[in-house]
Parts: sequence; structure tokens; C-alpha cells
Amino acid sequence: MDLILRNARLIGAEQEPTDIGIAGGKIVAIEAQLAAEGETIDLGGRLVSSGLIETHIHLDKSCILDRVKAEKGDLEEAIAEVARVKREFTPDDVYARAKKTLEKSILNGTTHMRTQLEVDPGIGLRGLEGVRRLVDEYKWAIDIEICIFPQEGLLNNPGTDELMIEALKNGGSVVGAAPYTDSSPHGQIDRIFEIAREFDIDIDMHLDFAPTAENLDLLYVCEQTEKYRYGGRVAIGHVTKLSGAPPEVFDRAAKRMASAGVALTVLPSTDLYLMGRHQDHSVMRGVAPSHKALHHGVNCSLSTNNVLNPFTPFGDCSLVRMANLYANICQVGAKGDIRECFHMISSRSARLMNLKNYGLTPGCFADIVVLDAASAEEAVAELAPVLYVFKRGRKTVSRARPQMHRPH
Repeated sequence: MDLILRNARLIGAEQEPTDIGIAGGKIVAIEAQLAAEGETIDLGGRLVSSGLIETHIHLDKSCILDRVKAEKGDLEEAIAEVARVKREFTPDDVYARAKKTLEKSILNGTTHMRTQLEVDPGIGLRGLEGVRRLVDEYKWAIDIEICIFPQEGLLNNPGTDELMIEALKNGGSVVGAAPYTDSSPHGQIDRIFEIAREFDIDIDMHLDFAPTAENLDLLYVCEQTEKYRYGGRVAIGHVTKLSGAPPEVFDRAAKRMASAGVALTVLPSTDLYLMGRHQDHSVMRGVAPSHKALHHGVNCSLSTNNVLNPFTPFGDCSLVRMANLYANICQVGAKGDIRECFHMISSRSARLMNLKNYGLTPGCFADIVVLDAASAEEAVAELAPVLYVFKRGRKTVSRARPQMHRPH
């Protein structure tokens, strides 16, 4: 064996510690008291999961708080401020800022990432040029796929369509959308499905980013998903409208998404920060209850979205923290739902991204995170720190447990 992890508590089977044998970058054996030789790490009963997954994060516009205003704190200001400063972005600037954010993600146990990247005549392909360099440079620690989307609109923004096509031919592998910024939201959705079919790629849209549940674009997305048989290949992010939906509206929308095969990504930090700005008392949380959507069969993920910019002036790229934040905001208390908060940063995210060979079974890639916890519920509730990360069986991160030093 290249590596043996002993006394591991596998997520989903935490009761009895076991051993994990790794060779050739893959898990080759999982059994108690594994009879094998090789480099050995005793995990002492710590929780082991497949690597954590960012399904929706903006590397290209992270770490720009020193260049923007965040005074109103609403969506319109955030879009306008980024549009203003990104005209001065250079590939080297994007690379340097994105690198800082990416390394934070790696240190917090992320082994796979889908980064959202905007193109338009204001930024051109400079953001792509900066982020694309990181894909190869950090493949020893993380798999990165780039989702190309039009933050400032598509049909209303001449030149954006051509730039998106060029970006998808030069490093982009998923196509995204932001219909709420377009002169024709449904027209943008139609065009995105057309592009996806042309390139045979998945779709990941920013959608229904508003405080009330009127005019849900997600219903139209579900129609198009079924029309083009794209179930399992479409994700929608934010969908804050569902946070303000009456139960019967929420249930109907969730069932529709489940039947169409449309997944949901909730971005707790950004949605909590931006929503409710129109209210001066009894301010809404604005975070869609994804754990309730799960009960209707919708696949869901939780992700970071923005870091240190006017969309979200906070963030350390800890997905465990994001799961904990979500559980607090949405008042998650049931044990099974707390466990699902962990699945929404790991196995459910893998399903959303259609990852192959992900999991804790022999034959899967040895992309593994070890947390200082004994169960998934404990990891979420207590913000368990990451102790080790392995990518294809190679140790990429290690962190010592804190120790108290009592006086003699």
C-alpha cells in the first residue's frame, strides 16, 4: 500500500473505526485491522469523509474590498461596484487574488471546485486568463471546473455572447446565467440551454434572486430542462425567492424541481447579507431552506459564493462553517437534517457536479478529508477543524490539534 489510514470513522458508518488502504491514488481496501504494510497514519477515531466540494464560488472577484464601496449592502450596489472596478482587472491581478482564495479553500478541506467566472465587454477574458492558470498549478490539491456566465446580462449586453463562446472554447466547461440582470430573463435562459446543448456541457444558473416568490423563473428552467432532457445536468443557485414563499408555493416549486431533475445550491453567507435590505424591521433571512427541498427529492448543495467583496465582505472558505451557518439561519435541529448539512458540502455536491469515482468505497479516488469530530452532526455543530486532506492519496494539508498547556 502507498498509504494506510488506521482507526478512521467513515461518514455514514461512524460507529466502528476501520482502516483505509490507498494505492495508485485510489482507495483499494476498507476493513478493520487491515493486513497491509506501507506509510501509516493513525487517525485515532477521527471522522473521514470524501473531500469537501465548492459548487459555487467566485474566485475572479474575490478579495477586492479595498477597491469598492459596500455602503448600501444590496445586490444592485454590489453588481455596480464590481462592474466599475473589474474594468481595471488584469490577468495577473485576478490570478493573485484568486490564488489566495483558492489556498484558503484547500486548507479547509476542499478537493473539488466549480468556480463561477463572468465575461462581458468590460472584463473581456482577463478573468478567465487569470483563473485558468490555477487549474494546472493546483491540480495536485484540487480539481477546478470553470462556469462561464454573464453577470451583467446577455441579450442586453452586445458582445457578451461571443465572449462566452470564446471562453467555453478556452477553458470553460460549464455554462451559467444571471437572468435577473437581463432585458429578457427567459430569452437568456433559452440561449443558455442552446449553448449547453451545442457544447454538451452542464448548466449552473444564478436564479430568482429577490425577496418574494412572484414570477419564479425556476419553473421555466424546469420546463426547458424537461424539454431538452437535461435532468441531472442543471443547477440553480441562490433562489432567495423561495425563502419568502408560503408553504404551498415552496412545496409545489420543490416538487417541480425534483421531477425535472434541477438541483439547488444555497449560498448562506451572501444570501443572508444581501437579502432584506428593503426592510427596516423584522428583517427576513433570505436563505432558501434547502433541507426542506431535500425532503421533496431535490438534490441540494451549500457553498461559499463570494469572499471579501461587496456581495459578501466576509469569508474564510470553510465549507464546514458554511454548513454551520446555514443550520443556524434555517433553524435546523433534527439530527437527520444536520447530517444532510454535511452531505450538502460533500456527497450531494458531488452528485450535483456529476463527479466520477467520488466516495469512500474501493475503486474511488483517494480524495479524503479528516475532521476533528466523531460524526457528521458533530462536525457541523462544533465547526470541527480539518486535520488532514489527501488528494489522490497524497497528503496535501495537515494541521495539529490544539493543546492546552497546564501550569506545573
